[in-house]
Amino acid sequence: MPVKTELYGGYDNAERCIAVFGDENDLGYECAYPVKFIKIEPLQMKFADKLTHRDFLGSLMGLGLRREMLGDIIINENVAFLVCLDTVSDFIINQLDKVKHTSVKCSLSDFIPNDVLPELKYEELIVSSERLDVLISAVYNLSRNESQKRIESETVFCDGMLIDNSSFMPKNGTLISVRGLGRFIFDGILRQTKKGRNVISVRIY
Repeated sequence: MPVKTELYGGYDNAERCIAVFGDENDLGYECAYPVKFIKIEPLQMKFADKLTHRDFLGSLMGLGLRREMLGDIIINENVAFLVCLDTVSDFIINQLDKVKHTSVKCSLSDFIPNDVLPELKYEELIVSSERLDVLISAVYNLSRNESQKRIESETVFCDGMLIDNSSFMPKNGTLISVRGLGRFIFDGILRQTKKGRNVISVRIY
């Protein structure tokens, strides 16, 4: 009998997820997701550095944590919300006291507030095909050559899976992440132009 499998990252369309196997019907009991949410905020906001995703991640990795222990880091107005495995949450809260040159405090949160989650911008774009390099070029206004170089340098992920093939054809609903540029969801072809080009729909973070 097949066992239910689910990817969970703490919120809808999370980039980094854990695989959860089985549910209450499969196991006979309800099992909570093994993740916690941590709020990381400067002690004195007025005197804090401008903190980036790289700053928060670098400080966390500096504690000796492996990247697979950490989920997404959502930043809003210099405050970060971290998704992490529950096995390391207490360690982070007790040990992380500085990000860059800024003293911070950490506390558990029940969830990531909706008002800090990244907003999606809906756009319609005209492309020649559904190839991955073509989509990235259209979304981020890059040349095909630039898009191909990013893919070949192993900085592009589709639904969390590393893709190094420029001709890869994402399915509708695929979450595409380009390291250093951002993320977007490819929602497929809406229609064709009179010249036979494709009008696609994307949601950009």
